[in-house]
Amino acid sequence: MVASYRSNLLADFSERGLIHEVSAGLDERVAKDPAIAAYIGFDPSADSLHVGHLMGVLALRRLQLSGGRPIALVGGGTGMIGDPSGRSAERNLLDRATLDANRGAIGAQLARLLDFSGASGALLLDNLEWLGGLGMIDFLRDTGKHLTVSYMLAKDSVKSRLEGGLSFTEFSYMLLQANDFRHLAEHHDCEMQMGGSDQWGNITAGIDLIRKKLGRSAFGLTWPLVTRADGTKFGKTADGAIWLDARRTSPYQFRQYFVQIADADIEKMLLQFSLHPIEVIKEIVAEQKRSPEARIGQRSLARELTALVHGQEAAEAAEEAAAVLFGANPMSATPATLHLIASEVAVTQMGVAALGDAVAVLVETKLASSNSEARRLLTQRSVRANGEQVDDQTNLSQIALLHNRWMLLRKGKTSYHLVDVKG
Repeated sequence: MVASYRSNLLADFSERGLIHEVSAGLDERVAKDPAIAAYIGFDPSADSLHVGHLMGVLALRRLQLSGGRPIALVGGGTGMIGDPSGRSAERNLLDRATLDANRGAIGAQLARLLDFSGASGALLLDNLEWLGGLGMIDFLRDTGKHLTVSYMLAKDSVKSRLEGGLSFTEFSYMLLQANDFRHLAEHHDCEMQMGGSDQWGNITAGIDLIRKKLGRSAFGLTWPLVTRADGTKFGKTADGAIWLDARRTSPYQFRQYFVQIADADIEKMLLQFSLHPIEVIKEIVAEQKRSPEARIGQRSLARELTALVHGQEAAEAAEEAAAVLFGANPMSATPATLHLIASEVAVTQMGVAALGDAVAVLVETKLASSNSEARRLLTQRSVRANGEQVDDQTNLSQIALLHNRWMLLRKGKTSYHLVDVKG
């Protein structure tokens, strides 16, 4: 049953299934004044965020749309330590140069996803700014004495790691994160921290530290960890994470990940990841249930998130590339679409003269393993070139190139090869 909240922010989070735990008094505080500053920390252990981070980024976006001020904290300092929450083993520590590069790349991605303009725009901060010069004696005196060992041992993020081994370095992470919250509250009037459910212990430690040191209230909100109906972790594939960096995961692959969401998961994913109003999502879900084979929900979410992460042009190119690679005529494909397809299928450079021998072209592009197989494919009319069905009498050099450069060959329904035609 969805809880009843007075504030628009918490009511929206609740209806979307985005509340796991929430501090008492937060609803009243936001209902009174929605202009609350809240932060989420992002770990710079890689040079890109991935789909697993999208929930946090979108939570900040929802906060901003409701009148609040988001603070994105890239943990250049805590990234040198490592958060034990949700982990079964200690991660490798990164050197300063690697962290600097990762932090810069993540900051650029966040700048595309949040509005940092204006006096009340989002803030992008790095906790290395205040942790880097923090002395051990000062830290132990000003922060460590306020949280007892028994208090820290009671937190799930610590308890779950004790038997397998937890270094003092990782054990100290809770103190560092609590100190971040305290610093943001003191210097940026940040009243709330948000995160996944595994962060609740760290968040409440910060709330307690703020109360003890600053004598003021602070709040926390966590959402459930995102899983599919089959129990698998969202954002992972057999090939690894789905990254927000186009060099790691292309816009086409990014889009296809969401298009392939199971019907059993799509309503939940739309509610949790789409920025559309609830009423619009209900309409999409109703249409999806009427015609599940059209995958209307999946396509809507894929289009929205690809545009958000990669831009509208890349989203349109990814959608058009998918249409072409699933059988649509490629003659109207844009240059952006062709370049995207070139990153998804094998490409061979070839001169115009070489196109005169279709058999040789099929062998060269490995669509056929031998001359005899190539002749058989052409005789059976199993090959298309730029959408045209070809046979053993076809001279490929007579077929119009896509944008005076490309020839997309298709064998059967799913085997493609792109020829980059030179001169």
